[in-house]
Amino acid sequence: MRSIIRAFGAVVAAGTMLVGAGVAGAAPPEQDDAELQGVVGAITWAACTDPWAPEGVECGKLNLPIDWKNPRGEKFDLAVARRKATDPAKRVGIMLINPGGPGGSGVDFAYGANNYFSPEVQASFDIIGFDPRGVARSQPVTCSLDLLNAQPTLFPKDQAEFDRLKAYNQELAKDCRARSGPIFDHADTIAVTNDMDAIRRSLGERKMNYYGISYGTIMGQQYAERFGSRIRAMVVDSNMDHSLDVKAFHGTEASAAEDSFQEFVKWCDRTGSCALHGRDVAAYWDDLLAKADRGELKDPDDPTRSIAADEITGRAFSSFYGPGWSFLATWLDRLGTGAPAPATASAAADEVAENPFPAVFCQDFQYRVRNHRELATLVAEARRLAPHMRGSSLGHYAVASCVGYPPKANNPQHDLRITAGPKILMMNALHDPATAYAWAANAHRQSRAKTVLLTYEGWGHGAYRRSDCARAASDGYLVGLTVPREGTRCPAVEPAPEPEVTTLGTTSPVGPKPGLPGWGR
Repeated sequence: MRSIIRAFGAVVAAGTMLVGAGVAGAAPPEQDDAELQGVVGAITWAACTDPWAPEGVECGKLNLPIDWKNPRGEKFDLAVARRKATDPAKRVGIMLINPGGPGGSGVDFAYGANNYFSPEVQASFDIIGFDPRGVARSQPVTCSLDLLNAQPTLFPKDQAEFDRLKAYNQELAKDCRARSGPIFDHADTIAVTNDMDAIRRSLGERKMNYYGISYGTIMGQQYAERFGSRIRAMVVDSNMDHSLDVKAFHGTEASAAEDSFQEFVKWCDRTGSCALHGRDVAAYWDDLLAKADRGELKDPDDPTRSIAADEITGRAFSSFYGPGWSFLATWLDRLGTGAPAPATASAAADEVAENPFPAVFCQDFQYRVRNHRELATLVAEARRLAPHMRGSSLGHYAVASCVGYPPKANNPQHDLRITAGPKILMMNALHDPATAYAWAANAHRQSRAKTVLLTYEGWGHGAYRRSDCARAASDGYLVGLTVPREGTRCPAVEPAPEPEVTTLGTTSPVGPKPGLPGWGR
């Protein structure tokens, strides 16, 4: 635990002091199969219609209730995709997958699953990707693009600006609800777990397997709470911690971002190919942010446009997912010298009007900052914990997006309580910028009787593909039900150099939506 304590300090307290005291609750009980007779039908599989869909992948839809409390009410179509096991003789069953977000497409993840999972996993499972309700092909939450582009500052300097943010969020929610229909109010993860079990039922499987990464870990954790006896094996990779109050969430996100920055600095110090090697990287970085604050930093590709400090921290945060350290160092070097800089897909402008993030996150986390003073206190603490990154751009966006939402969330945070089913494998990178290692440690502490935590001692978001050690442990568990020993640690593997212009493919864990740090298609 030595590295954890250094990385996260007193906020982490070795993963034992993060549980929020503001909201108490538990996951709702599981759906009674008897109540669902005639509600969940079968999936009709056919060739996928997306022009980029790989040959051999089947697509389908499952007609499901928008409100599971009224299962015979209004319905929507849940989009699913299937890759059949490549070796029918070795087939074990189905494995549902989700790439995170909220906002990531599980259908797209299934399209690229052959480049993500090992041949052994592909031989053993029908891999089932699904677009969660409100996302992509599953009646997506859509909003006015003009309104999305009119977002006011997420860092209000006084109560008047806070009130403008609150009014904007409420106006945006009203617009999204009008355009998307009632699914806007039923996009929470509890509803998603019911959809997941409906997929299992529709395929006639007594038990299912699951691999979820990033925000997909909440889906797995809560499915295990509610339907544990219906699980054969489950891997949750890069874990969320659904127990945190807003202060702990905001603070640990900031600490994780700062830790990833410090790891980038160490890499530059030891790596001759780093464009900033031999310099005081932290001082150079701070000078760039100071120039940006004064309006002195110009876009090398468009000298008429100033670069803001939060654009620098946001782009850096995105690069930490990879990690794309080489690209980041080159971009920062060019930014300081004024040389033209390559673009990166993860920082591209958002040209789509799909916006599921607040509809999901603000129903899963009862984070309702009430006034400017409360928000300013969170920001000040985040800047104290992350003096170089100035907090976490993603964590702050999540909290600020919920300002003005109704006080009661559908799925408020609670301690993880898993009472049935097999041991579940949790995995996390020690230096994950988005899902802090402390979150995995805390979620594991809450569910120790039913989970095992594997630590990848390296960097980036998502542990499965980081090393042969992590992949072999996960594959051995998924295929052969060999549970890794408690406390298993996989050594860090130095990241391979990435192309100068980086893009994240459909098999990468994704951020919440285009234009936000960590997004990848």
